[in-house]
Amino acid sequence: MLVKNWMTGNVITLTQDRSMMKAAKAMKDNDISRVPIVDEDGRVIGIVSDRDIKDASPSKATTLDMHELYYLLSEIKIKNIMTKKPMTIREDETVEKAAVMMLENNFGGLPVVDENDRLCGIITDNDIFKVLVDITGVYHGGVQVCMQISTAAGSLSPVLDTLREHGARIMNIMTRNVDEATEMKDVYIRIRDMDKPELKRLKEAMAARFQVQYWVADSVHPVV
Repeated sequence: MLVKNWMTGNVITLTQDRSMMKAAKAMKDNDISRVPIVDEDGRVIGIVSDRDIKDASPSKATTLDMHELYYLLSEIKIKNIMTKKPMTIREDETVEKAAVMMLENNFGGLPVVDENDRLCGIITDNDIFKVLVDITGVYHGGVQVCMQISTAAGSLSPVLDTLREHGARIMNIMTRNVDEATEMKDVYIRIRDMDKPELKRLKEAMAARFQVQYWVADSVHPVV
């Protein structure tokens, strides 16, 4: 899964000479929490987050009057509060790498650049959630079964054969990576909804042949 297929394009950007007030307004108006800062060639030179804005803003206990406060805020430039030379990711790298970078560095998003290091998008933790939701197919319902199978080659084949024999239609198969010394691992398979009698027969057959951990029927609806 490549970043370019999941990132948000048409990114709101600013230049470093704009005021902090402009950055704050851009985030509020567009319901975003970070703005990439670019140079005249469209290359990323910094990033400003809502946290940066909050940290640089005067305390609510300030004794400044409204005019003084407005003047102060208008004089604070983005270049003075932005994170310089932020981490970026290429559009042809994987979503998985983006997730690792955000997780390990406690970022909520990463600017995405092309082969010329010019900004072409941004990928956020919300985009990562969308990837998970999309690949699992959870919005389409279905039933998920979790089971433990051997890590030996070909161990998934009998499971797939059993599902096929009972007319189950697979929506998604997921597993977690384990080290080579581990003998068993969990596999999560989502199948399309089935009539109750057919599902009961499938559950009985699976329980007789495999180490089934659980069955879960999801009912999730997209927010309109």
